[in-house]
Amino acid sequence: MGKRKLNLGGKEFMAEEVEFQVGEGGEHWNKYILLDGTEMKVKAVVAEVLRVEGAYTPTGDPLYNVNASILITTHAPEQLKKKG
Repeated sequence: MGKRKLNLGGKEFMAEEVEFQVGEGGEHWNKYILLDGTEMKVKAVVAEVLRVEGAYTPTGDPLYNVNASILITTHAPEQLKKKG
């Protein structure tokens, strides 16, 4: 784990990398049914978590910066698909 500078909203903070492990059952897909009939699945895959030094939420919890990739897959009804 290391520390580094992090720019948030034009202000510079020191942040410490926090190790993590994926919870029981792994990373899950969230499924959404759109009103046009499309099925959309979304999953966040976390790559890195940084705890921002001296920064807290309004409830007093430490502020974290999360670097993640968002994966999205869709399955649209035939009438919405491009023909040809």
